[in-house]
Amino acid sequence: MNGRRPARRGVLYATAAGVAAVAVGAPNARAAQGTGSAGPLWTASWATAQTAPTASDRVAAAGLTDGVCTSFLRLSAGGRVRLRYANAFGTAPVLVGPVTADGRPVTFAGRDQEWLAAGATLTSDAVEGLRVADGARLSVRTRLPGPTGPLSFHRNTHAWHTVDGVRTRSVLLLSGVETTGARGPVLAVLGDSIAEGVGTPDDADMRWPDQLARRLGGSAVANLGISGNRLLRDDPRFGPSGQARFDRDVLGLPGLRTVLVHLGVNDLQHPPGQSEPAPVLAGYRQLALRARGAGLRVVGATITPFEGWTRWSPELDSVRRRINRAVLTGGIFDAVADFDAALRDPGRPSRVLPAYDSGDGLHPGPSGHKALADAVDRRRLL
Repeated sequence: MNGRRPARRGVLYATAAGVAAVAVGAPNARAAQGTGSAGPLWTASWATAQTAPTASDRVAAAGLTDGVCTSFLRLSAGGRVRLRYANAFGTAPVLVGPVTADGRPVTFAGRDQEWLAAGATLTSDAVEGLRVADGARLSVRTRLPGPTGPLSFHRNTHAWHTVDGVRTRSVLLLSGVETTGARGPVLAVLGDSIAEGVGTPDDADMRWPDQLARRLGGSAVANLGISGNRLLRDDPRFGPSGQARFDRDVLGLPGLRTVLVHLGVNDLQHPPGQSEPAPVLAGYRQLALRARGAGLRVVGATITPFEGWTRWSPELDSVRRRINRAVLTGGIFDAVADFDAALRDPGRPSRVLPAYDSGDGLHPGPSGHKALADAVDRRRLL
């Protein structure tokens, strides 16, 4: 627990364009910028949520020996920089380093190598001489002497990196970049493939959390979306459920003030799908209780339409609409982002507006991601 009192509840209201928006509590300016006796306040400027590799994830499953991973990351808030590594699903220690960030050496308690314990995290020192601007692109080069054994990773960041010179969309072990320059909201998005960026081009930084960060200059936005992730059920490929990973992925972030929960569509459409709203709503309530218990403001999001997706049915759409009504009216969250209203086709509310659809009926394209970012109203965030 961080000792902060939960922020006041927000209210749902409409923007001039008629898109439902959400009020989200902002941290006070001193907390977002200031320093205390322990030094500057660090916040997650970039983050990713890890899963365990499966047999089809050959590189992560086999691990590396004298391997080099180079990651290219789009940050949100700027400032001084430090890195965080994690091996949430590892079973043996992994030696990390040497590491560079934008070509500058990264140290761990002054050393250029350090052991990352199985299941643990490893945070670097502040990178000497490195300051980045809001929205900067950062390159991180990590040597793993190995042999490492299987490596925890994020499968698809919708951006290109390299492992031993071979291009990949995956990031191995690196789980966060923390900075000191947040001047606005410090927000984590606990989500699925829509937050992760499915439907947007690789390396375009058009995921809705990216677009939100650009709108909210100086904010720190941590994208914890995992494709296929569910609120209630674990999956070998799509990772622990939102409830199971909440403490590690969300509460482990430094300086966090608000968490936005956008999960639920996969609970409906992945077999065995939920046929009643009650279990999903109970899962939301538990996340809200845990967030408030940690002094965080918790924002919910309605489930977006998905007619046209291979597993859509009128029955599932009825469950989705019943869940959304309860989220909008039931007081589960401190505030609600009505993502359903932001994306749906007014003439056919069970589907995404064609201009916002990536083409598969479920995932929005770049303009749809912009509509989601716009549904989180900056007037109440800043």
